[in-house]
Amino acid sequence: MAFNINDIKSQLTYGGASPALFLVKLTFPIGLNLDVGSAKKNDAESKMSFMCKAAQIPSQTVGVVEVPYFGRKLKVAGNRTFEDWTVTIINDEDFLIRATLEEWNKAINSHEGNLRSNGATTNPNSYKGTAEVWQYSKAEGVLPLRKYIFEGIFPSSLAAIDLSWETTDAIQEFTTTFSYDYWEITDVETAPPVG
Repeated sequence: MAFNINDIKSQLTYGGASPALFLVKLTFPIGLNLDVGSAKKNDAESKMSFMCKAAQIPSQTVGVVEVPYFGRKLKVAGNRTFEDWTVTIINDEDFLIRATLEEWNKAINSHEGNLRSNGATTNPNSYKGTAEVWQYSKAEGVLPLRKYIFEGIFPSSLAAIDLSWETTDAIQEFTTTFSYDYWEITDVETAPPVG
């Protein structure tokens, strides 16, 4: 079969999904006191949708169990695992999102006492929240295409923020790695406002 540009054009009927049209919503655990100064955790949740500049649609991995038999290996599907999820966040001068994530992480395990605090208990549900990744179309009206929900999420790592006298004309950003129980795809009929 000869190459014909019209073949791919006929299959790419929607013009391809854009990696830039997404929104991340983070819902902090209800029972944790994560207020930072006069700011409430609700303020950080609202700001996150604007400051999360990079994320991923989650990966999928199903393990493989190899069963040897007469020198051959039969491959059988194993258990599903969920890889950690990393996002990149723009840091504003109020440090609201960074400070709230630091408080969340500290509530899970304090810096000095190796204890839980601010409402985090031995029950994992006390310190786990949820996150959503919305993927949008290029169509007029910014229609949602897919919605991924991360259940049982908590920050397992906050990356350093590099400081340097030589860095100019830049805004701070940092990455946060979250661990979670599982993710699922849900209905996209109603989407959060964009912009």
